[in-house]
Amino acid sequence: MQPSVVYTTFHFPKSGANVITTDSSDWATNCPEYKVTAVQVMPVEQPSQWQKDSSRFNTQQLEFLQLRDSTVAAVTPAGAMVA
Repeated sequence: MQPSVVYTTFHFPKSGANVITTDSSDWATNCPEYKVTAVQVMPVEQPSQWQKDSSRFNTQQLEFLQLRDSTVAAVTPAGAMVA
């Protein structure tokens, strides 16, 4: 990205990106007026609490998938098709 450009995703509501924008919004979509929002960027020493929680949630979901896969493998007869 070019210097003086900041990017964030607005796809995940939990990210809180809409909280940092102004109260102004587009009349048709109600999207925040984020293209003209002033920001201040500074380095951090550690991940934010949101990043820690998200990482922990992601790890837990992957563990659930592995548990499911190992359970299905344990109860599925060899050569059987699993839907």
